[in-house]
Amino acid sequence: MNRTHLFFLICYVVVLLWSAINPHDYLTWILESFPGIIGAIVLIAIYRKFQFTDLVYVLILIHCSIVFIGGKYTYAENPLFNYFKDQFHLERNNYDKLGHFIQGMVPSLIMREILIRLEVLSRKKWIPFFMIATAMLISSCYELLEWLVSELTGSAGDAFLGTQGYIWDTQSDMLYALMGSLFAVLFLSRLHDTSLKRKLAGES
Repeated sequence: MNRTHLFFLICYVVVLLWSAINPHDYLTWILESFPGIIGAIVLIAIYRKFQFTDLVYVLILIHCSIVFIGGKYTYAENPLFNYFKDQFHLERNNYDKLGHFIQGMVPSLIMREILIRLEVLSRKKWIPFFMIATAMLISSCYELLEWLVSELTGSAGDAFLGTQGYIWDTQSDMLYALMGSLFAVLFLSRLHDTSLKRKLAGES
């Protein structure tokens, strides 16, 4: 593992351990954090065979950090976004919307890199479609998971569900994931191409 990737891993571990110290409650911490933990295990397992670009690793680190912070405070009680809520007289804490935006953006770029590097598609014009489809699939599965947890745990899972009384929370979460994937397609694709060129040049 090179120094840059080792630094990313150390940052990941530090944020994870910090989030596990006196969280809002450990059930919510586990439910919120497990996707980031499983994702890290997968990345480490495939590291020798497939390494992503530094851009994608940075975005994954940011995504995991957002997830772990959400696990520590819950998405409805993030202190910074509570401050925004009070300052701007908002009806709810919108930290979850940031999380869902990133949930759409980061998997889209992960899928983009896999499609390009493994030459899955013969026509690159299909790449944006699969980027968006990946984001929406993950978003819909996550919303189903939230519903399942709520059904199984009752009020104990309310902090994980995090609707804050908003009846359209599920639909708006998916909308933000869609916005994140569109942002990746429209504004990050060129930057990703540059990162890919550097990656491939370094390997050659």
